[in-house]
Amino acid sequence: MESELGGSGAVGVDSTRLEELSPQPLLTRDYETRPSLVYERLRQRHGPVAPVDLLGVPAWLVLGYREALQVLQDDDGWPKGLENWRARTDGEVPADWPLGPSLEVNHILIQGGPGYGQLRTAWDAALKPFQDPAHPQAKRLKAAVTAYADELITLVGQGGGTGVADLSAQFSRPLPLMVASHLLGFPGSQGDDALMDMWRVLDAGPDAEPALERLLATLAELAAVKLKEPGDDFPSQLLAAHPGLSLDELARELFMLLGMTSDHVGILMSNTVVEVISGDGGVRASLSAGMIRETMNRVVMRKPPLVNFVPRFAAKDTELGNYTIRAGDPVWVSSAAAHADPLFADHVAPNSAISTRAHLSWGAGRRQCPARELASTVAAVGVGRLFERFSHLDLALPADQLPWRSSPFMRGLRSLPVRYELAPVSERPALPKATPESAPETADPVLPDRSARQRSSLWRYLTGLIRSGR
Repeated sequence: MESELGGSGAVGVDSTRLEELSPQPLLTRDYETRPSLVYERLRQRHGPVAPVDLLGVPAWLVLGYREALQVLQDDDGWPKGLENWRARTDGEVPADWPLGPSLEVNHILIQGGPGYGQLRTAWDAALKPFQDPAHPQAKRLKAAVTAYADELITLVGQGGGTGVADLSAQFSRPLPLMVASHLLGFPGSQGDDALMDMWRVLDAGPDAEPALERLLATLAELAAVKLKEPGDDFPSQLLAAHPGLSLDELARELFMLLGMTSDHVGILMSNTVVEVISGDGGVRASLSAGMIRETMNRVVMRKPPLVNFVPRFAAKDTELGNYTIRAGDPVWVSSAAAHADPLFADHVAPNSAISTRAHLSWGAGRRQCPARELASTVAAVGVGRLFERFSHLDLALPADQLPWRSSPFMRGLRSLPVRYELAPVSERPALPKATPESAPETADPVLPDRSARQRSSLWRYLTGLIRSGR
């Protein structure tokens, strides 16, 4: 794809400093409802790179596909790490900047500097057992995703064999959090309070800051347990691969896994469900043919969950698009805008059975998302189970009236109201049972007992949604 796009140098490069451009706010009502229009206006006015205002802080937003690749694939020229941010070092970023807390938690997604290489190697090693389909842990994880999905679908069904449900609140959001709790090795349902706090942090409401403090404290306690008693889980694998991690550092890495995996996967599942329900018969037929991942790939092309990556910073004065980016300027790459760049979008065949893999939804270069296979597996299993257990799913609102929630990083459905009909019990596929020769590698996961689940804050919340008829 890159070779097809060609290349041309910028003409008439503007050397005006970012601080002198008086950029317009990005996060407006238009951005909330029709972000594609905002990107196009910026592209028409500024070209592939535009100055924007992010809640009071000026930054560069990369809109062009070619320019996005240029930034993402050059770690030396465009490093991560807040220590590279000139305005922050000079004290020009407000102490109460709303995005500050999420960027100050220095984990693998944010971190720059010489320590990143060792940390990334450790992440790759720790995730491998859960991402390699031939590995016992990956098989157990897939079985756990199926079991959790069935729990949630059965809970929805308590409202009746037919009815109305919010598949975002009742399925797409809780499922990846439950899977993340499994990965982190929380005992029983003890992680449910942490999952609820993760929701509060992601929603960035008034209780987000105390929720973040509680969540980091809970994860630090979990890290201490795994240090003393390693288990068959991600924290133990990460400690084995990187023994030098402190408890606070490990807690920050667990926070990243919990937050990014859960929100990203949840949005991906909801968007895929909408694609299947509102698409033509071919979309549903391809899903029946086992092409869930291909459907998901088309979804992340048009509606990537992660719309803007965390900032990088110019290592030196560099021409990008029609501007000179000064050393230390923050640069935010927009995958959503890059996918809409005519230089990229015009080369994508809209009706092809196999869509391009040149999208930027998982990043690019050496810092491409380390958990992309894990996230894809969880989303594919979850979506597949939905369409196996429900004989009918229809949107309760027209697709263009579904409510969206946007942030500087993510964009997903605020709710996904559907009319459903559960398949008769005799038509539902049976869960695979462990055989003696395959145990314990493929044994069914051990789920929290029913009474513990009913006492958990997460389950009380989900049960409340059914009683309220939402």
